Amino acid sequence: MDALDTMYRRASVRRFTGEKVTSFEAEALLHAAMAAPSAGNQQPWEFYLVSSEDARAALAQASPYAAPAANAPLVIVPCFRQNVRFPECAPLDMAAAVQNLLLEAVDLGLGAVWMAVNPVREREDKVAAALDLPQDLTPFCMVAVGHPDGTVTPHCAERYDEKRIHAV
Repeated sequence: MDALDTMYRRASVRRFTGEKVTSFEAEALLHAAMAAPSAGNQQPWEFYLVSSEDARAALAQASPYAAPAANAPLVIVPCFRQNVRFPECAPLDMAAAVQNLLLEAVDLGLGAVWMAVNPVREREDKVAAALDLPQDLTPFCMVAVGHPDGTVTPHCAERYDEKRIHAV
């Protein structure tokens, strides 16, 4: 599949069928995530794969926007290590990794939605508690992943806006 087609077909999917995400699919998502660029090649990421119903229910309570975590067969929680060469760039590295993961989900025929955690301290604390994270890890976001329940209608191509382009 071509990269532009994949980008334009990406959509936030919040409803999933009961079909499980296979270990092959989960590994493909993580390969894509870890192929992201990283400041100084620091690769600050750690990924938690959450399929336990109880843990997903706890994650769904971490944010007012995290309800999809409860019904997704898999929630991936990307976290970043704080003790890295360029700590101020770790969230940027994580954003690139999550974008890669979301695009790979499209290629695999999966649906996914990015649910923000960092930099909201209350959300970080709730996710860290739900997963019993080590002190040196900061949860970046949650990504609910599964097979879409219904038709996916991407809106990304409609976002182009000439008024936001400035030539200097």
